[in-house]
Amino acid sequence: MVRKRIFTYILAIVLIVIIAAVVAWYFIPRPAPERVIRVGLLASQSGAFAPAGALAMYRGMIIAIEMLNDRGGVEGYKIVPISADAMSNPDIALREAERLVTVEKVPIIMGVYSSAIAIPVAEFCEKNKVVFHDIVAISDEVTAKEYAYTFRIQPRGSAWGESTVVFLGELGYKYLGYDNPSKIKVAIIHEDGPYGVSVSDKNKWAVEKYGMQLVLCEAYSSKATDLSSLILKLKAADPDVILHTGYFPDIVLFLKQARELGLKTRVYMGHGAGHANPRLIAESVGMDIVNGMFNVDPAPCQLLDKAKLGKDPYFGVPIGQLIDEFLDRYYKKYGDRDPPTHATQGFAHTWIFITDVFSRAIRKYGEITADTIRMAAEETDIPDGMTPAGYGVKFAPPGAKDKWGKPWRGQNMRSYPVVYQWIEGKHVIVWPPTMATGEPVIPLPKTNPLAK
Repeated sequence: MVRKRIFTYILAIVLIVIIAAVVAWYFIPRPAPERVIRVGLLASQSGAFAPAGALAMYRGMIIAIEMLNDRGGVEGYKIVPISADAMSNPDIALREAERLVTVEKVPIIMGVYSSAIAIPVAEFCEKNKVVFHDIVAISDEVTAKEYAYTFRIQPRGSAWGESTVVFLGELGYKYLGYDNPSKIKVAIIHEDGPYGVSVSDKNKWAVEKYGMQLVLCEAYSSKATDLSSLILKLKAADPDVILHTGYFPDIVLFLKQARELGLKTRVYMGHGAGHANPRLIAESVGMDIVNGMFNVDPAPCQLLDKAKLGKDPYFGVPIGQLIDEFLDRYYKKYGDRDPPTHATQGFAHTWIFITDVFSRAIRKYGEITADTIRMAAEETDIPDGMTPAGYGVKFAPPGAKDKWGKPWRGQNMRSYPVVYQWIEGKHVIVWPPTMATGEPVIPLPKTNPLAK
């Protein structure tokens, strides 16, 4: 009997303790679960595309997310980057895109440097109803499919191909000593992928528009190990201007062999990719051969006139202040005081998309999904001068066509590249006149081994 009472007392005590614990667990305040947005970052951190600008793009994206999270995120949400290395390989990129979607469950994939990777990734994202934000790749084909889930703040390859020739047709011919553009002899060379084709097609279109003389138009593989036959054709064509669209190893190979074979010209112009990083090219071919080299790209943020920029629409701070912070962080993190334009593109395009599109999706639709991101992006309307890239953002709606009659749904209609030149160790914007920070040096400096 005594044992039974003792057992009853113990059982009662245990029940009281359990009930008290349950009550305490229920009523004691607990921190709210952290609100996060998982974002897939797909970038070639290794392989041939990495030194050409893909790694700089990735670094810019990471810094944008760090700066956002240090400010409390967006609408109270922390941005969590889920990184994937495409390794400069389209097949690996697709496998990583599938992992990001099926395993990591991200609603959006951001990044991609190469057009050869961007095109299949855009198709994959469309089929899986996941947003693809193309940060750097420029082929027209990326936004020419009427895809509902693809968006690109970056200008298109058409703008690259047109801009170099417009610069020559409106200004450059005078420095060559001609009284009109029709006297310029132009050679177009390009890698044979979608990137090179998009740019070179508009090179040719603009050359015809200005009545210039097209003395050579030749494609080559970006994986070529010998470009001597192409260089010999260029020597025979004797152009005033060489317009070159390539990645990085192929640019280095071309310039090395051009030096060896004695190629001469008066103007050498690149279209993004490796041409945006003359210091890196110079490590392989010499600083003398890149002095006077032109490039077309969105302007690196350190070249923008910060006095002409407004305040960030989301945080309300001067955009020039954001640019200074980005450049300071980039230097402290990666040791580069003058990062290539791809770093600006990675930073600015990531910053714009998250602060504008994500915030609207949360405020207006209450959650972040691929479809709320898509709907919010379609409503983006940012004027020029209100972003760290300088240009504004307005995505082309369904059914919209560019001035050549080509669909461009999801393409930013307000972005544009500039023409800038590497002169004695620094970049100078030379076109358009409204953004110019200096005069072009034409023809090539006499110290350049390609100079006539």
